[in-house]
Amino acid sequence: MDHRNLQVAVVGGGCFWCTEAVFQEVKGIEKVVSGYSGGNVPGKPTYREICSGLTGHAEVIQITFDANVITYEDIIIIFMTTHDPTTLNRQGADRGTQYRSVIFYHSEEQKKIAETIVNELSKYYEDSIVTEITEATIFYEAEEEHQNYYRNNQQQGYCSFVIKPKLMKLRKLHADKLKSIN
Repeated sequence: MDHRNLQVAVVGGGCFWCTEAVFQEVKGIEKVVSGYSGGNVPGKPTYREICSGLTGHAEVIQITFDANVITYEDIIIIFMTTHDPTTLNRQGADRGTQYRSVIFYHSEEQKKIAETIVNELSKYYEDSIVTEITEATIFYEAEEEHQNYYRNNQQQGYCSFVIKPKLMKLRKLHADKLKSIN
């Protein structure tokens, strides 16, 4: 008998390669899929279209998690503390609306939890948090080459200089929430 309590969270904190790599290390995460959400153009967008900034979509990840192992609250805290939620439409050198900080909620409960955490964390940041908290819309899975990006490309420059520091921050701040590495 399956005793898991699977739920879904969708967040975007800049490049989806970074957020995907972070959540793949977290206990209770069953699956992480990179994709796009929140756009205003009908139909499934391509990566090239997303990069133009004209579709309104954000690069996001869809997280399937076991709520018996990790809470939605924990997911939002990890998300908010492993990217910069104070930069509008930007994470590091990545700029444009596709890189905005956003939480797409799937229920009123998720919305309340996200709002509470953003409000509580705001006192720890010098600048105002600009993370959008928006009702979930259609999630489009990104092309295959964007899935498991860090795992498949660890020697690539972006992975070494942008993703690896985020993973180090995750490991420092949330060590108790990480999967054991065999």
